[in-house]
Amino acid sequence: MTPRLLCIGGEDHHLRIPFLLALGHRGVRVTAAGTGDGTPFARAGIEYRSFRFDRFVNPLADLTAVRLLACLIADVRPDLVQCFDTKPNLLVPLAARSSDGVAVIRTINGLGWIYSSGSALALTLRPVYLALQRLAARRTAMTVFQNRDDQTFFERYAIIGKGLSRLIPGSGIDVGRFEQAASAGPSPADLRRSLGLKDSEIVITVTRLTRQKGIPALLEAAALIHEVRPTVRFLLVGPRESEGPLAVTQAELDRHAPYVIATGMRSDVPSLLKTADVFAFPTEYREGVPRALLEAALAGLPIVATNMPGCNDVVRDGWSGFLVPPHSPRLLATKIIDLLDDRSTGRAMGRRAAELVRQEFNLDLTVARYVAAYNELLDDPLRSQLQMARKGHDHGSLGKERFS
Repeated sequence: MTPRLLCIGGEDHHLRIPFLLALGHRGVRVTAAGTGDGTPFARAGIEYRSFRFDRFVNPLADLTAVRLLACLIADVRPDLVQCFDTKPNLLVPLAARSSDGVAVIRTINGLGWIYSSGSALALTLRPVYLALQRLAARRTAMTVFQNRDDQTFFERYAIIGKGLSRLIPGSGIDVGRFEQAASAGPSPADLRRSLGLKDSEIVITVTRLTRQKGIPALLEAAALIHEVRPTVRFLLVGPRESEGPLAVTQAELDRHAPYVIATGMRSDVPSLLKTADVFAFPTEYREGVPRALLEAALAGLPIVATNMPGCNDVVRDGWSGFLVPPHSPRLLATKIIDLLDDRSTGRAMGRRAAELVRQEFNLDLTVARYVAAYNELLDDPLRSQLQMARKGHDHGSLGKERFS
């Protein structure tokens, strides 16, 4: 029998389809579960289960989500449950408490607003969420970190528990698929024409349009640049309406028209990146390893990002891009102008960033690291016995079944 993995995420779980397909090629029987549209999973031939949870603070909705997840785990009967994103990383271990023999793996892909913001609400909620993390850790067999800063944070606050701890940088990026998408998409000339950009210099970001992602700082930097370089245009690619009270308002965006263009979600991001001149990523979050930065690097773009966990794993200041402090629009503007002025330095930085991504964050390497982690858990003799008892086997050992 081949062991089964249930992989649980949020509304952007479809971005992990290449990762899940690659796991399937290594012999993993994958079922995905998330809150987004299941159509991309159906097209990819991946079994998909839909569930709901509230991304924002809502204890009643969280309790409902725990019950739904417990039913989902009981129905799928996986050997391994892996969860991504802040809320699932809390809810899934709690939901798996009654499923003996199921190994839960939390992947910490960033710590989000609760751990990044200095607001009164975040500071009030932080001790509560730390306590919930300790509770979740009791039912977690392995915690995977995408960057060293988050691993250190969990160690400092004793929220790893007695489970295993591993560092696996990023979720992996399919280099060939990205390059194919960039080539198959609209040409730079067509994109410039459709967006009304003509011969403008383009600064692009790809992110959720929230305050915690640093969009107000980017808008202020855009205004500063517009004063001295009025032909520069800023493309903001990503959702806004779905971001609730954390979203920047349409009025804020309108104040910076016409030099700021918010495109909403786009399916041609690789082509848009190839069209741009600079990538800006002003996040104030503790990120995991942002996929947007990996894709920008593969596109050969020079990057200006904030010096936050996850960002500084991709961008090495002065070598593969520039790092600036969060909440620093004037310095952000200065570094963007520097890259627009010195194209040869920007191209060199872009080449170095692309090579780093190909070597350290490529999908094959990431999948191999996860498969090794899965096999380590499946080899646990006690867990194998519990799995056999749960599934009604009277001989054999799941610990003997390994992924290739």
